[in-house]
Amino acid sequence: MFAPSRPIYPVAGIRAIEALAIPDAEPPLMERAGAAAALLAARLATGAGPVLVACGPGNNGGDGFVMARLLHAAGQRVEVAFAGDPARLPADAAAAHAAWLAAGGTTHTELPPAPPEGWALVVDALFGIGLQRPLEGRYADWIDTLNAQPCPRLAVDIPSGLDADSGRRLGPCFAATHTITFIALKPGLLTLDGPDQCGEVHLAPIDVAAEVLAPAPGREISPALFAARLQPRLRNSHKGSYGDAALIGGAPGMVGAAVLAGRAAAHLGAGRVLLGLLDPGALAVDILRPELMFRAAAELLADPAIGAFAVGPGLGQSDAARALVHDAVRLAVPLVLDADALNLVARDAELQQAVARRSAPTLLTPHPAEAARLLACTTPEVQANRLAATIRMAAQLNAWVVLKGCGSVVASPDGAWWINTSGNPAMATAGMGDVLSGILAALLARGWHARDALLAGVHLHGLAGDACCAELDLDCGLLADEVAPAARRCFNRWIRGEA
Repeated sequence: MFAPSRPIYPVAGIRAIEALAIPDAEPPLMERAGAAAALLAARLATGAGPVLVACGPGNNGGDGFVMARLLHAAGQRVEVAFAGDPARLPADAAAAHAAWLAAGGTTHTELPPAPPEGWALVVDALFGIGLQRPLEGRYADWIDTLNAQPCPRLAVDIPSGLDADSGRRLGPCFAATHTITFIALKPGLLTLDGPDQCGEVHLAPIDVAAEVLAPAPGREISPALFAARLQPRLRNSHKGSYGDAALIGGAPGMVGAAVLAGRAAAHLGAGRVLLGLLDPGALAVDILRPELMFRAAAELLADPAIGAFAVGPGLGQSDAARALVHDAVRLAVPLVLDADALNLVARDAELQQAVARRSAPTLLTPHPAEAARLLACTTPEVQANRLAATIRMAAQLNAWVVLKGCGSVVASPDGAWWINTSGNPAMATAGMGDVLSGILAALLARGWHARDALLAGVHLHGLAGDACCAELDLDCGLLADEVAPAARRCFNRWIRGEA
């Protein structure tokens, strides 16, 4: 029904799998990787010119030599540039280099000029997943030249210059239109700079059963992870069957944030949606969504019938807001903390301890700057290793956390983690986080477990943004209030079993 959730391993995990797989690997892993890369390269190289393969001084270069040999054997014109010393190649890469020469291939010590018809494809096989320093000198110059080629650009395993664990550009970095990665996904392909540098990612398992050899520490978010929750409603049900979701926020000048969250909760099927606004002069009805019910925030927090709360959209950081967060944290019901609720927690050690002591599930939805405040560090430090930052927040606050951004990272209190691949840059606009909070509140009110609610909510939020952009042909200009109806459509397609 739904595509399975794919495992993700950091570099150390991939190395451990390789060590277990290599003794029994026949043909060798490098031969398998090069063959998979050659198959993809043959599909991408549709131009009249030759393929240019840039090979580095390690095993990534060995993959490139295998790829070049197989393309050549298939009748494709290939030029190979080798930035290394054959005598210093690792054993497998040295064998691949020798096999390329034995097959009639030659190597250039510098990148050759593009032929008159241009390159059909340029291939980055310079450095693999082990690179941890910026590229300099000759290698940086090669990257600049390869990036300037007006043809498809293929990275082998990972674009050279990209950190495989964090997704951080280390300096000059290959800008791939396609990346073929081996054995399993790596975090850096999916988050921070990774999606911009990798282009379309193609996974080639190369006949290595990664999860048999080592448990996966992380996974890509897919509806398969929460498919058991996606059941049609019973005919014998009523609004009380789907819970009450309460949204607390909407200080003067920021009422729209709470309304956006409330509308999203209604679109996701909460039985009732109630808003507690801090602005005493706000309207008591949403004319466009009169289904929303307005109450005093303190009244909502005292109502034992409410099944889930989201606190923070448009909340502000006043003393009254702080008191409401304290009261919400004391409740024994699922709680989403977003926006200024997170900023208030970051400023208050007592609140942090209260959050960590909660027995009911707590969901936190920080963007990188809010995460930095919660972790008492800087935003660049958070972004330098988004995965580590999310895991740390989840452990410190005993919470389910999503660090929003390109490749949103989700972590559980016990250290499990996931990376989301839905969503797009058009969603980088005001109010999008409020919509996510409303979606989460609705799923929690309906009785979903915190794990399933957060994974589904994050993935659905991005998927709805993708659907809006596809439907409206947008690169920018997507409005937050357009996402909730799209999320409703996507969610109902899931219930029907449509991916």
